[in-house]
Amino acid sequence: MTGATARRRGRPPRAESADTRDRILTAAREEFSERGYEKTSVRGIAKAAGVDSALVHHYFGTKEQVFEAAIEVAFAPALDAPNAVAEGPLEGVGERLTRFVLGVWENPTTRAPLLAILRSAVNNETAAAVFRRLVASQLLRRVAAQVDLPDAELRAELAAAQIVGTAMMRYVIKLEPLASADLEQIIARVAPVVQGHLTQP
Repeated sequence: MTGATARRRGRPPRAESADTRDRILTAAREEFSERGYEKTSVRGIAKAAGVDSALVHHYFGTKEQVFEAAIEVAFAPALDAPNAVAEGPLEGVGERLTRFVLGVWENPTTRAPLLAILRSAVNNETAAAVFRRLVASQLLRRVAAQVDLPDAELRAELAAAQIVGTAMMRYVIKLEPLASADLEQIIARVAPVVQGHLTQP
């Protein structure tokens, strides 16, 4: 067993901790993306990261907690959506939010981990619960706070359902002609509906 290929056992020196944690997260995102939540194991993540499975438990705990940490990093670009809501007048919030979220999906680099997250959430209730918790606490409640209208959380959820549904049909199911339509055309049609959810009586 060589030092270059052997999995490391036990806790790493302090200087290696951040690098080890990052390797585990990267491996976890790749494993969840390729295998889905149910078929991914802590042992498989550890093997892909080149560490002992005890280290995965040490840094993150259970598989559910590893998944939550992995998707939080992958989902991070979308978590800036509340800032897009706050960057202008209320009458333009629908277009800003739609443009921002679909822009994240349009980018292949940020689309791949989002696809993995959605596939896992659709196929496994534990993964779905983690996804709901993340979206509710870090995205929708923050959007609702920016809107500051009656039933703000319901409004934010309906707006998100409109955008995510569009993203699912375009990028996951790839339904034509939506899949190949010009992004600006899609934004022009979806944004007024999102605006209505967020601001109309």
